[in-house]
Amino acid sequence: MTETASAAGTPAALAEPRRRVGGRWIAAFAAAWLGVWMAQLAPFQQLLPLQVERQVGDTPWQDSVLAFGVISGIAGVCAIVAYPLTGALSDRTTSRFGRRRPWIAGGALLFALAVFVLGFQNELVGLGICWALAIVGFCVLTAALTATISDQVPVGQRGVVAAFISAPQAVGIILGIVLVTFVFVGDVAGYTALAVLLVLLVIPFLVLAPDARLARADRPPFTLAALIEGMWVSPRAHPDFGWTLLGRILVNIGNALGTGLLLYFLEFGLHLKAADANDALLELVLVYMVFIVIASLVGGRLSDRIGRRKPFVIVAAILQAVAALLLGLVPVFGVAMVGGALLGLGYGSFLAVDQALATQVLPDPADRGKDLGIMNIALAVPQALAPCSAPSWS
Repeated sequence: MTETASAAGTPAALAEPRRRVGGRWIAAFAAAWLGVWMAQLAPFQQLLPLQVERQVGDTPWQDSVLAFGVISGIAGVCAIVAYPLTGALSDRTTSRFGRRRPWIAGGALLFALAVFVLGFQNELVGLGICWALAIVGFCVLTAALTATISDQVPVGQRGVVAAFISAPQAVGIILGIVLVTFVFVGDVAGYTALAVLLVLLVIPFLVLAPDARLARADRPPFTLAALIEGMWVSPRAHPDFGWTLLGRILVNIGNALGTGLLLYFLEFGLHLKAADANDALLELVLVYMVFIVIASLVGGRLSDRIGRRKPFVIVAAILQAVAALLLGLVPVFGVAMVGGALLGLGYGSFLAVDQALATQVLPDPADRGKDLGIMNIALAVPQALAPCSAPSWS
């Protein structure tokens, strides 16, 4: 349970939280993110590239990367719209179930349905449409989930809680790939399993987490003009918000370039056979995962203790730069393992404080969902757009 501090005249739904969230809340929150990351990253890392490769057929490998990049790019454009729009709408939701809960449920269902239908697609157009819908569902779900941190978690606990976004991300990658590679083999079985697990893992948070209801009288006015105007947060008026957003974009672009094309790197850069490339991908992801979990859990707790977030972002940038140099200059699998470890360590350090930092620079408590939606564009879009640039480098 949480308790908020309500200044005179401040609606409970907009008040700054003071009471720490408990273990059950954090466990349900982490479980929801585990489902999210499995459903998003296992397809992105393995299932979707393999589907694209089969559809492109016996052509130069650059064609597969280009097709994958176009599909990812379209999904990225959808994310740019979906994140702030659904965040703004959740800010103004007056449902008796709360502001965020309806969007968490609806986003999870749309995401799961699109992932399920992906397993039956045999054309590039179908893959593109379904993946775009999946990313829209992902955005709706995660925009509401991240807003619950600002709504329910006090500032002094946000580093720890934010770590339970990043640690499930690392576990979700490896667990999702293991499941679709060794347990639920084939497109239909793999995508179906990920869709079902997503729904099952989100349900506990919907049941356990409180969600203050916003009274209609307290709802911010909503017009299309106001919504469009609100999509721009002036970096001059709110410099902390602008710098945090820019840092998020740059770090996530670096990470996306290092991870989003790993399967192609192994197959066509290191010239591994398809089966060997899948095994090597699993090894790389495992190393990456271990270091993300360590860095995020330790870093999140440490940042809460010292009350500072910026040093962890600086360390993350340096480690990611070193990892990128290793991967680019020494394309050998052993060196790639070292690069994966450094990339995971750096990205984990960043994720340990990133979400906590983002929640502390929001301009207006009435627009937490919308502003975090703008921030979250920097999470999804670099990952989606990074593959688009790869063919120009080949």
